[in-house]
Amino acid sequence: MDFLRPADWEEALAAKAEHPTAVPIAGGTDVMVEINFDHRRPGYLMDLNRVGDLFEWEVGEDSVRLGASVPYTRIMENLRAELPGLALASHTVASPQIRNRGGVGGNLGTASPAGDAHPALLAAGAEVEVESVRGKRLIPIDAFYTGVKRNALEPDELIRAVHVKKADGPQQFSKVGTRNAMVIAVCAFGLALHPGSRTVRTGIGSAAPTPIRATAAEEFLNAALDEGGFWDNGETITPVVAQRFADLCSAACRPIDDVRGTAGYRRHAVGVMARRTLTWTWESYRGARHTSEGAA
Repeated sequence: MDFLRPADWEEALAAKAEHPTAVPIAGGTDVMVEINFDHRRPGYLMDLNRVGDLFEWEVGEDSVRLGASVPYTRIMENLRAELPGLALASHTVASPQIRNRGGVGGNLGTASPAGDAHPALLAAGAEVEVESVRGKRLIPIDAFYTGVKRNALEPDELIRAVHVKKADGPQQFSKVGTRNAMVIAVCAFGLALHPGSRTVRTGIGSAAPTPIRATAAEEFLNAALDEGGFWDNGETITPVVAQRFADLCSAACRPIDDVRGTAGYRRHAVGVMARRTLTWTWESYRGARHTSEGAA
């Protein structure tokens, strides 16, 4: 196994063009596990730790450009207001040591359905910035996952950043695991309210071959909130609506039985998380709405 260590981004792109099978490594929290267990033996490893701009972020007027290697700890400490769903998901990643090393780019590159960042990125409607010597492109998060641990990257492309819209409403993340830390998700669920467009987006992890959205559940809830005037009147969502949303989220899953949980349990747990996160986010929306009305 040969080791490549580019000094900057341009050198990294050139090395990836010359060696398309080279596996990028920054935090190493996914790659090194696969190598240590002999699940992967790449011909080349490409260390990206000297590429400084991968560890930087920029808060714009409407969105955050998050470098692929920004550690989860930095997201939790600095971007909680702008990216609350991703910050909550970051809290659940492994241990403090791994949160200090791992970043969203690694989750995306590995594309494991159990990656903690995926549900939050799906719910927020992120875009993945990728680049090669041929040029740069943005891949919508909905089109990024193409199969089990497969993504839309071309062989000569590297992930440079993720563009995430700043939250315009409450967001939540929930995860089920066999213990409280250092655990791979049995299943996970992300939810984001977007009052500006009066829409809801979801993200489901570890309950299908890829991270997915519960689109039928979103469409149902969007219609129910609109028809009931909930965005304007700020009323509590009825239990019937909440349960139907939960059932549709469960139905969106395509889980398997494995050592962490059964398919049936995963479907049930996703439904429970969907109902709970909807309750939490909607109560936050109602509270913020009533506060703004009182101030006016």
